Amino acid sequence: MDGRSTRHGQEAAGPITLVGREAEIRRLHGFVDQIALGAGSTLLLSGEAGVGKTALLEQAAAIADDAGVRLLRAVGSQYEADISFAALHQLLHPCLAELHRLNALHVRALNVVLALDQGAPPAQLLVAGAVLALLQQAAKERPLMLIIDDLPWLDRASALVLGMVARRLTGLPVGLLAACRTDEPTFFDQGGLPVTIVEPLSQRAAAELLADRFPVMTPRVRRRLLEAARGNPLALLELPVSLGDLARTVAGTLPPTLPLGRRLQAAFASRVQALPPSTYDLLLRAALDGTDDLRLIRELAGDHDGEGLDPAERAGLVRTEESTGRLRFRHPLIRSAVVELSTVRQRRRAHAELAAHLTDQPERHAWHLAEATEQPDEKVAALLQEVAHANLRRGDSVGAVTQLLRAAELSPSGKGRSGRLAEAAYLGSIVTGDLQDAPRLLAQARRAHPGPGGPLSAAVAGAYHLLHADGDIDAAHRLLTTAIGELDDPRDAHDKVLIEALYTLLMICFFGGRGELWPPLRTTVDHLTPRPPELLAILSHTFSDPARLTPGMLARADASIAELRHHVSPARILRTGIAVTYLDRLSHCREPLQRAIQHGREGGAITSAIEALFLLAQDAFHTGRWDEARHHVDEGLRLCDAHGYHLLAWPGRLTAALLAAARGDTRAAIGTARAMDAWAAPRRAGIVSAYAAHIRALSALGQGDFEAAFHNAAAISPPGALAPYAPHALWVFHDLVEAAIHTGRSADAAAHVAAARQSHLHRLSPRLRLVVLACAAITDPHPDTAALEQAIIEPGNDRWPFDLARLRLAYGSHLRRLKRTTDARHQLTAATEIFHRLGATPWAARADRELRATGITVSTTGTGLASLTPQQRQIALLAAAGHTNKEIAARLFLSPRTVSTHLYQVFPKLGITSRAALRDALADNPDPE
Repeated sequence: MDGRSTRHGQEAAGPITLVGREAEIRRLHGFVDQIALGAGSTLLLSGEAGVGKTALLEQAAAIADDAGVRLLRAVGSQYEADISFAALHQLLHPCLAELHRLNALHVRALNVVLALDQGAPPAQLLVAGAVLALLQQAAKERPLMLIIDDLPWLDRASALVLGMVARRLTGLPVGLLAACRTDEPTFFDQGGLPVTIVEPLSQRAAAELLADRFPVMTPRVRRRLLEAARGNPLALLELPVSLGDLARTVAGTLPPTLPLGRRLQAAFASRVQALPPSTYDLLLRAALDGTDDLRLIRELAGDHDGEGLDPAERAGLVRTEESTGRLRFRHPLIRSAVVELSTVRQRRRAHAELAAHLTDQPERHAWHLAEATEQPDEKVAALLQEVAHANLRRGDSVGAVTQLLRAAELSPSGKGRSGRLAEAAYLGSIVTGDLQDAPRLLAQARRAHPGPGGPLSAAVAGAYHLLHADGDIDAAHRLLTTAIGELDDPRDAHDKVLIEALYTLLMICFFGGRGELWPPLRTTVDHLTPRPPELLAILSHTFSDPARLTPGMLARADASIAELRHHVSPARILRTGIAVTYLDRLSHCREPLQRAIQHGREGGAITSAIEALFLLAQDAFHTGRWDEARHHVDEGLRLCDAHGYHLLAWPGRLTAALLAAARGDTRAAIGTARAMDAWAAPRRAGIVSAYAAHIRALSALGQGDFEAAFHNAAAISPPGALAPYAPHALWVFHDLVEAAIHTGRSADAAAHVAAARQSHLHRLSPRLRLVVLACAAITDPHPDTAALEQAIIEPGNDRWPFDLARLRLAYGSHLRRLKRTTDARHQLTAATEIFHRLGATPWAARADRELRATGITVSTTGTGLASLTPQQRQIALLAAAGHTNKEIAARLFLSPRTVSTHLYQVFPKLGITSRAALRDALADNPDPE
């Protein structure tokens, strides 16, 4: 229904005329003109239900048609919201004949998501690119406008892709016009897009509309209707229909306390109930189908005696569009009213008939069959589970969870129901980030199949929840190893649930950080037949004990990275990144990891986004992009807090604390280390304890407390040994050797270097080769200094500026003690320049002291107000005066993030750790000017 100014009961001829919408129509004319000129863009119409958004879309369509602009249309449907890419198929269907003109990559992507062919699920960004390419091709002959109604009912997969497309239309002869209800949640990302708020009609416009459509209405009824409708065009047009003879209806028919929604539903119901039974049955099938496929509806009409849809069209409930092959409901509420008026039996019969007509479309066939099924049916449940797995492979994990839950309802056996509930619990935890829902589903799974011998998927989900929600590492380890041991065949490499269990067990072992946890995992992986999955085999070696990695396994890890460009699965990307974390290869995984983060931001796997953010943060820390590292950490920690992932937060807090230690914020770094110890000790989370020791070691080294640094580094792996199943020892190798040298433990330092050489640690990465050479140079009485100096200047070694500067500092200090002053100055000067550039204040101070010891005069203005740049001084003074980062940024024409970065560098220079101390610090350090 809409606000057309035609007489009641008559159809408008030609372009429609809307009452009270002059401003909106001018905006639509301008929007269409832009498209016609090749300057495409996006416009959203937002407003309450029934305010006339659909009517404005129709007006835009008429304007576009007059301007020679081609139209593509789609309407969201609550009954198709769980079918992945259904709306995208509806929108692009008229263009599929032009699909062959695209490149092969785009053709393959669209064929997969539109269920035209099978294949690996493409990334959302690739799908969006393919859609843009198809639209650009379709717009070659004449400009193109996409019209989408009811955004909140778009299926999730389509909404995410179209949200990306909407931001990339600039410069194309393509426009996108969409409508949604105000404040109604949708997967379509509206942020930053132009929005026109469609307000209710003014009192004058509302009265004009009523007078035009219902001229015989009594004045008293008109006043009461205007009061009740409050300018809502749909209510103004539909409420009078239920009043009968408008010349006689009394005002009391419309009491003001009755909610508007009830009036609209009543109006729709009365009109639907007046339809012949055969027409209503057909309309119900159209409503439940949700695709507006006119061909399907006509096929169904052929199976029924009656008048078809003609009575519904005459009643103004629907209209057929021969040019597009679509059946359009005049308003989504009509569709809802049709369904609400039906009985359960009627709906099941309609779903069964739809399923019978859609056997060539497995996903829709399975969903309708499931809705038609009254009693548990294993065949239907299994079919729906297959659809869930197919959606999972296509990247629609949320849809997969919904379908698994419905499959569980239809499972006749307790074991089948239990397994599907458990799988939904596990997927829900890693996808939606809702750990709180997992216990409820797991409890249902246990009730469905109590006692021993429960499905492995339940154990996986239970262990995952124990690990991430409670941090109970030992309980999670026992639960999984016991469940795997009870399997009839724990060696089947094709058992997807078993493989997922082993991935989960691997993370449990890692966070446990104790050697005794690993053997059950390694034994099971090694005995998988015909062979373990490649990534699982790699991960079980590289992440558990990288110091003993064979050249062959290292080559397999590199090959796995190279293959990432072919994979879109966030889980695959994350597991590959994790596998090479301690091998200094995260930089090679940046682009895939960024894809995983974007997938999470767009409603995909939350845990994948969190872990990818922290992996990129680690890479950014090691490669000297410290502000970027802090940005990634902050976003990841926000997600952890929002979703309750306490365990996953520790790697992010590690990077944040290492940044604080490197920049001189010892209080923050040690505070994090204390929190880690307090959390890890009762849970026996060994890797988190190792994180705490690493933070303390780095903080102590920066402050020159080499005794404390030695004991903390040695707590991770003792000197002279690279402890098995202690991968973090590779990150503190240099810390331990440097601290040992400074505390007179030369033998321990030499033994540690010997252990590295015995393990061929230098083969793992160029960084580790440089570290081993530098540590050998400061421990060996007769070092190969030429090899070290050559390694220092080798192209690419500046990828790790903080490590390189620390090595130059250690080597330069060693050369100074050997009285090789000129060589020492060269190394120390290079080190201090890097430290100052990074803002590594305590390390810069150490390097400056060493330089002074060689006889070079070093400025003593490394701290205090005089050490600040002019911009840092401005920022510090404004912050001390009480201005926020946002206010400072506006005043100095900077970004708030830049202001935050400068303050982070200012604090250690002034010897403070918080904003509150700025005023006193500036008072104690008067400006020399």
